[in-house]
Amino acid sequence: MSVNNGGMQTSQDTAPNGTARASWERTNTMSNPSTPTKHLKSPKPQNAITIAVSSRVLFNMDKEQQIYEQKGMEDYLKYQIEHETEPFGPGPAFPFVKALEAVNTRLRELYPESEELFDVVLMTNNHAHVGLRLINTINHHRLFIERFCMTGGNSPIGYLKAYHTNLYLSADPMKVREALEEGIAAATMFNPPEKRTEVSETQLRVAFDGDAVLFSDESERIFKAHGLDKFFEHEKAHENTLLDHGPLKGFLESLGKLQKKFYAKGQRMDCPIRTYLVTARSAASSGTRALKTLRSWGLDTDEALFLAGAPKGPMLEKIRPHIFFDDQMFHVEGAAELGTVAAHVPYGVAQKRPQKKLAEENAKDSSAATK
Repeated sequence: MSVNNGGMQTSQDTAPNGTARASWERTNTMSNPSTPTKHLKSPKPQNAITIAVSSRVLFNMDKEQQIYEQKGMEDYLKYQIEHETEPFGPGPAFPFVKALEAVNTRLRELYPESEELFDVVLMTNNHAHVGLRLINTINHHRLFIERFCMTGGNSPIGYLKAYHTNLYLSADPMKVREALEEGIAAATMFNPPEKRTEVSETQLRVAFDGDAVLFSDESERIFKAHGLDKFFEHEKAHENTLLDHGPLKGFLESLGKLQKKFYAKGQRMDCPIRTYLVTARSAASSGTRALKTLRSWGLDTDEALFLAGAPKGPMLEKIRPHIFFDDQMFHVEGAAELGTVAAHVPYGVAQKRPQKKLAEENAKDSSAATK
């Protein structure tokens, strides 16, 4: 176990199955990816897997947000300029971004000329005056982030398609909903749990819920409207009917595409990307349809956990993903209670609430979201 530049506890001494392997021992450069001595060229957006992150999830900006809310924009900008040499601390997306860079390091070793890499874009509605502090923070943490979008108070949503965004992570639930409406994979991130689970420095681990995340919410609608027995009947009757895609299917597809590049070099067992399906579905009664759907898409996950309604938190605590995506807040909160960084995908029937209640939840989400 070691502590990286961002102060995040990480684990690098075990493979996913818990057994030590020599192949997982990396040099300091590999286990702690940083800005290299020679300048790396950013891939063209159309060739890259673009991850757009807001400054409030990449870094901890709680204090600055309080100044903005209590004293207004001018005092906020003044404070940022006066403290622009002081780097922000890591936010909930920080370990995820570091893991993306570790994957890129491996890809560049195997495919020096390829532009099929992760490309992180900092998306923020901050004023350009804050840009210097953000740049100083990125250099302090030795991150490779060359693309910024600072919109000076306007929503950055319109720029996501221009950047060919494959995933957008934000602290603002309204912006995330806007992105999903534009067909862009997106999720809301929150303040990291106090007791955060250690994560790997050498292997990116991403866990997905099934319904309303990888798949459509068709089956969840049956469950919500008619109960569990009707849900099981529906799944049995339609086990050979493929589910439609959900909002994060494309992101899993992008991860699978990069995994195959490692497989092609004989590195399936040493792949620095590992994916997980963590679903409340039961394996025997409703798992067949989910697995057949993934197979039909030419996709799979390295591990599939069918929990039959059991809590997801304990399983996620063992997986130690850098991020877990779920459409229901009680699963997100349950994961966070046990130390997993979880992101909410506000999509599907689970989000259908009376307008007043939905507004209250948005307000609660916003106050809980990282700054």
